[in-house]
Amino acid sequence: MDPLRLVGTWDFVREIRHDDGAAYTADGEARLLLEDDGRVRWAEQGTLRWAGGSTPVTRTLFLVRAAGPDGGALPDGGADTGWRVTFEDGRDFHPWTAGTVEHLCGRDLYAGGLAVAAEPAPAWELRWRVTGPEKAYLMHTRYTRPTR
Repeated sequence: MDPLRLVGTWDFVREIRHDDGAAYTADGEARLLLEDDGRVRWAEQGTLRWAGGSTPVTRTLFLVRAAGPDGGALPDGGADTGWRVTFEDGRDFHPWTAGTVEHLCGRDLYAGGLAVAAEPAPAWELRWRVTGPEKAYLMHTRYTRPTR
């Protein structure tokens, strides 16, 4: 799935439900911008809210063209879509592909998936189930085109 379809500005709403019952929401704006080097910058800014308050939040990821050493399978066994998600500092996060992907963060496992509607993409979603000794939550983010 080509992330270039998603270049532009999106509104997002994120729900985070911890296994202990704590609940958070975040909403804001995500911008996917094509950089001169061919990467797609995925920058989010918004507000994280919980029962006791709120705080501004930001994050930046990149979508980069990448393939395994033989041009096919990637080191983690993911299918070669030609794109990977990396953290802002360049560390690998996961393949950009439909279906389930996994990312080990310390001893905690992020298992999630990406769903993009058919052309043109009016909305797309990310879901993560995080389990491990440090984290246990479900996170769902929905991206929609701004109506303003």
